[in-house]
Amino acid sequence: MGEVCLARVDERLIHGQVMTNLSKKSGANSIFIVDDMVANDNFMKNIFMSAGSRTGLKVKIFSVADAVAYWNETQFENFKCILLTKTIDVMYEVAKAGVKINELNLGGIAKKPNTVAILSAVCIKAEDAAHLEEMQKDMGIQDIYFQTIPSSKRVELADALKKF
Repeated sequence: MGEVCLARVDERLIHGQVMTNLSKKSGANSIFIVDDMVANDNFMKNIFMSAGSRTGLKVKIFSVADAVAYWNETQFENFKCILLTKTIDVMYEVAKAGVKINELNLGGIAKKPNTVAILSAVCIKAEDAAHLEEMQKDMGIQDIYFQTIPSSKRVELADALKKF
């Protein structure tokens, strides 16, 4: 049975040294990108496959539905993956569908209207905060935190929720 070593929300998806450091720290042997747009765009798929291959990890790109189906059918085989999404909404969908996630890192979400900065490079809406809280309380993701790179400041979900 496979496992999600680390789930990460980062609008950039695969981001150079960050991914290399995270993969070493987590013990992952693969990167699974879950993004409907990327999964349906061969040009973008090739870019992310190329970027991911430089990490030495196996890269797979899924739509949300395909990622959930792959989990339900194979439990991600023997892959130990870093599961990447661009948005909290997509991670929420994946978790709600039953993909087992133990650790969720929020590492790169740009400032937009109606968002609150948790870290300078991680801003979320009240709706995102509610989804994260539900993921922790009802979906069993105990370790949810904000951290852009492994060596930077870490903010726990409980502390982030105080801003709402």
